[in-house]
Amino acid sequence: MKRERSARILATLGPASSTRERIRALAEAGADVFRLNFSHGSHEDHAERYRVIREVEAEIGRPIGVLMDLQGPKLRVGRLADGKVNLVPGARFRLDLDPTVGDASRASLPHPEIFAALETGTELLLDDGKLRLRVDAFGPDFADTTVLVGGPLSDRKGVNVPGVVLPISPLTAKDRADLDFGLSLGVDWVALSFVQRPQDLREARELIGDRAWIMAKLEKPAAIEELEPIVALADGIMVARGDLGVELPPQQVPVLQRRIVRAARAAGKPVVVATQMLESMISTPVPTRAEASDVATAIYDGADAVMLSAESASGQYPIEAVSIMHSIICEVERDPAWRAGLEASHTPAEANTPDAICCALRRVAGLLEPAATVAYTSSGFSALRASRERPLTPILALTPQATTARRLALVWGVHPVPFEEVHDVAEMVDHASSAAVTHGFAGPGDVLVVIGGLPFGKSGSTNLLHVARIPR
Repeated sequence: MKRERSARILATLGPASSTRERIRALAEAGADVFRLNFSHGSHEDHAERYRVIREVEAEIGRPIGVLMDLQGPKLRVGRLADGKVNLVPGARFRLDLDPTVGDASRASLPHPEIFAALETGTELLLDDGKLRLRVDAFGPDFADTTVLVGGPLSDRKGVNVPGVVLPISPLTAKDRADLDFGLSLGVDWVALSFVQRPQDLREARELIGDRAWIMAKLEKPAAIEELEPIVALADGIMVARGDLGVELPPQQVPVLQRRIVRAARAAGKPVVVATQMLESMISTPVPTRAEASDVATAIYDGADAVMLSAESASGQYPIEAVSIMHSIICEVERDPAWRAGLEASHTPAEANTPDAICCALRRVAGLLEPAATVAYTSSGFSALRASRERPLTPILALTPQATTARRLALVWGVHPVPFEEVHDVAEMVDHASSAAVTHGFAGPGDVLVVIGGLPFGKSGSTNLLHVARIPR
């Protein structure tokens, strides 16, 4: 299943897409990586979906990545009288630790860490920003507020505290249990929610080690203040526009999206743009023109992947959503302006050997127009650095590690292929030629550009570039 595009598709599985037939159809329609959303479903549900993914992977002969998305802390108000109250603009409203049922004058907020971080004038957002409160006075167990934007408030609605770094770990007890389970399954990526600071990545890394790559979900304004350090510590980045759009004015989200994508590209880290990309396709078979433009914008900016959430997990048209996303990406990548934009936004290489090799790769590919680039990689490092350069040719990543191949399924332009170890340059060229022909990237007489590291099998040692011609 050779992809005719460079950007990738991350599709969420759920009730609408959990059967073997649906998962295979999604992969054939264009899904490169599947997301298991641990905010919903049981461990048994996710284990079954994972098992089916691996069976489909074996059937189609293409590595498929699996990303587990941790729920993270959920800050919510408690129960309310009759399940709902109405907050009137200008009225006083208290939030406190008292667990009793709330009313139109107060509600339980069982999160002392919020009260610990408040300041006078802090604004609290309820129910995805539909209601807005201003903190007038507070203590360790309460906050007296004025309702700025009112409306109905129901039980267990979420609370956001924009502009405040909360003294809270991104990993709850549920997340830790889910993480242990997901790692035991063998997931390839872990998406970490509620990232606020670099320390959150360090905490997750201590638990995960090298068992999976970590994707930092940027959904808190505090994370934007620490963007470069967070990007440096993560293996990948997700522009989580849902919560980001709640805590920030909507007009700022497109600007931040572009900033985040550029920061990730500069660091050579895969970046995913997510949330509401084809939202209308939850209930209709075609997207709005604005949604098509939204997907296209992410591709023009050079994002590695775009993500479907409810569209593929619970919508009525999951296969159609993936197919249309695939078509939009292909259409953009046929536009000469797309390539011109990638060139214009290219970040200069760093002064080290791997970057020098990959920079030369980009230049050689532009001059010789080879059929493909072949990167030998054990850890994925060579393929990631090659992808950072956004070369004209597809990147065939040959790796002896099945886990590395699956992780690379998310990376721009990379076509991962599990392959045996090589022992010398001649064997490397022979295997590269064989793989390029077998997977439909090249034919006899075509030129290949091959990169790798000597000694073979040593992670991060990219120091070799070889131009080869496939024998006729």
